[in-house]
Amino acid sequence: MITAQKAKEIMDVGGSVVILDVRAQEEYDQGHIAGAVLLPDYELASRAQTELPDKAATLLVYCRSGRRSQSAVQKLAAMGYTDVRDFGGGIDWPYGLVRQ
Repeated sequence: MITAQKAKEIMDVGGSVVILDVRAQEEYDQGHIAGAVLLPDYELASRAQTELPDKAATLLVYCRSGRRSQSAVQKLAAMGYTDVRDFGGGIDWPYGLVRQ
C-alpha cells in the first residue's frame, strides 16, 4: 500500500495512470477523486478486461476505507495487471473530492 501523498505524486507526473474507484455508484456520486474511473469491486471480474485494456498501466486503486481496494488490488494482479497500487480510502484523501 502507498500513501495518499505518494498516489498524488504519481497522478501529478501523469503518463499511463488510471485512478480506480472500486466503490458502488452511490458512493462515487457522493464524492470521488477528480479523474477517477468507477469500477465497483464486485464488477472487476466481468468488466476489467474491457475497461482497463492496458495491463501495464499504473492503476491507483481506492475505496472508502481501504478494505475493498486491498481486495481489488489482489484480484487485478491475479488477472495479469502488473502495476497495481492500493492507496487506501477516500476518507483519508486530503486533496478534495468532486461532488455531483
